[in-house]
Amino acid sequence: MTFFEVQSRSIINRVPEASRLPFRWTINPYRGCSHSCVYCMWGETPILMADGRTKPLAEVRVGDAIYGTVRRGSYRRYVTTEVLAHWQTVKPAYRVTLEDGTELIASGDHRFLTGRGWKYVIGTECGGPLQRPHLTANNKLMGMGAFAEPPKDSPDYRRGYLCGMIRGDATIGDYAYERKSGGGGRICSFRLALADQEALDRTRDYLARDGVATSEFTFAEATEKRRRMMAIRTAARDQVRMIHWLIRWPGSPTLDWRKGFLAGIFDAEGSYSGGILRIPNTDRAIIDWTISCLASLDFGVAAEQRGLANGIVYLRLRGGLREALRFFHTTDPAITRKCTIDGVAIKSDAKLTVMSVEPLKLDLPMFDITTGTGDFIANGVVSHNCFARKSHTYLDFDSGHDFDSKIVVKVNAPDLARKELAAPRWCGEHIAMGTNVDCYQRAEGRYRLMPGIITALRDAANPFSILTKGTLILRDLELICQAAEVTDIGLAVSVGCADQALWRDLEPGTPSPQRRLEVCAAFAAAGLPCAVLMGPIVPFLSDSPEQLDATVRQIAAAGAASVSPIVLHLRPGAREWFFRWLSKQHPGLVPRYRGLYGQGAYASAAYQKRVTEHVRALAQRYRVGAGAPPPRRPARPPAPSFRGPRSPSGPADGPAAGQPVQLRLV
Repeated sequence: MTFFEVQSRSIINRVPEASRLPFRWTINPYRGCSHSCVYCMWGETPILMADGRTKPLAEVRVGDAIYGTVRRGSYRRYVTTEVLAHWQTVKPAYRVTLEDGTELIASGDHRFLTGRGWKYVIGTECGGPLQRPHLTANNKLMGMGAFAEPPKDSPDYRRGYLCGMIRGDATIGDYAYERKSGGGGRICSFRLALADQEALDRTRDYLARDGVATSEFTFAEATEKRRRMMAIRTAARDQVRMIHWLIRWPGSPTLDWRKGFLAGIFDAEGSYSGGILRIPNTDRAIIDWTISCLASLDFGVAAEQRGLANGIVYLRLRGGLREALRFFHTTDPAITRKCTIDGVAIKSDAKLTVMSVEPLKLDLPMFDITTGTGDFIANGVVSHNCFARKSHTYLDFDSGHDFDSKIVVKVNAPDLARKELAAPRWCGEHIAMGTNVDCYQRAEGRYRLMPGIITALRDAANPFSILTKGTLILRDLELICQAAEVTDIGLAVSVGCADQALWRDLEPGTPSPQRRLEVCAAFAAAGLPCAVLMGPIVPFLSDSPEQLDATVRQIAAAGAASVSPIVLHLRPGAREWFFRWLSKQHPGLVPRYRGLYGQGAYASAAYQKRVTEHVRALAQRYRVGAGAPPPRRPARPPAPSFRGPRSPSGPADGPAAGQPVQLRLV
């Protein structure tokens, strides 16, 4: 967890008119949240790492080695560079579709390298005169095209790898011998010696998964001209026979086996240099299997026979860098030094012509990095460091992985709150807290911003409400009671479902539902009504009659003043991330969700009505609110000095001065 301590310019923020919220103003002392709920979003654009593999942009970290580009002579070339910074913002998203089917999701400010230089996705982010170079149809991007999917770590892949590696570079024997004095015996042996530890470790691991134990030893020490070589071996008869069985030629090889075989034979015999990938061998069976496996994956191959006495054949991959990278990503060799493209010129016959640029009409999280070269390789094309940010002290972390791991702390929030509440332009309207980011997340235990904020609201007799999933709010119970003596306050805890297993899946960083209900009970015991926001109710996961019944029954037992059901709302961007989580954890529900939500953010009106009516019926059955304390009324009216004239920026139809809006949770 990383904390960014910032000096905020303001703390009482206006809620956008487009939001479906019953309040106008909010205070958020934090940006980002340590609760790690699965309703957030992250980036998936694959970035080319220095080891030849790929990683989603959202998972790239400062200090990672990746590929960028520099101009050397007549060509721009790929070089290794370092990630210097990583951040996230939210912007309107556009889809760029290329001739080969590659799709790139980026903001309008993003720049890609074309044959005519750097060009933005669109002319201007919000329309208007096209005053900057931007992508148009027939522009060709620079790069090698979309990255291929990596292979699955399946038993067939592992056995294919062992077949290629051991047949290509190991010695293995199982034979009988006779003694001169009479009698005889059998010798079984296996040995694999390599200078690259990565391939040796993978082979040893794959053998161990099939019950073959090997020992490692130094085969040859390093010299001035040769690297140190390590080896693995076994002389156990059953182990050697098992290896023979593992590397047998299959009758009907699967695609996974073929990918593994190509990775193994490349690690054993292959090379990539000067932009050319070769796999040499003298064994006719290995040569034929290599050609067959390459053909099954649509790779073009040329066989070069150089007339040497040993009959060696060099299999050369056609297609240049584009096909070499597709080979690396499709087969995933273990030896990363063989997969380097450092210094290779950006020349490719990939079909990277822009076919269309279209707005998605969604605001999505856009991750970006700063690199030593000022660019990086995103899904096979050269991408510029492009997402703008006003300063390094302002980070808009409000979603995705950064939302979970990088918390922006407005350390001056209490002082700003007191200052803004006393300003003549402030009209004393209701202020809601915890509706965007939980103000009682774990970071509050360290920074203690809420006591100062509540004190300022109390001293100003300004009405407010707090919604939380945390238990830390009980620390400020006495202070909240003091505020309730002078102004209207509203308290609510969020409990979507009482199911423990589902809670761990959906909200792993929050206190358990039972502990949150204990917060509700504690406020009720102190004479402060506390509502329960029963949300989000997750369709087909937490909405069964039995689950709703159990949750409402426990809410009633906690003495809640009311219960308000809220069905899961999939905001733009959050929708994409939640569907990714759903497809992994509950793939059978994906079609039902698409039918329920369509292309929108809300479940169908009929579904929401059915759930709401069910919860209301349960609330009546269990008499939710019957044992709750009555709403407190301020012992004295709010101080008139805090009821200045309405702000000119305020809405024309707002409440009159002295009659603040109260957050209603019923």
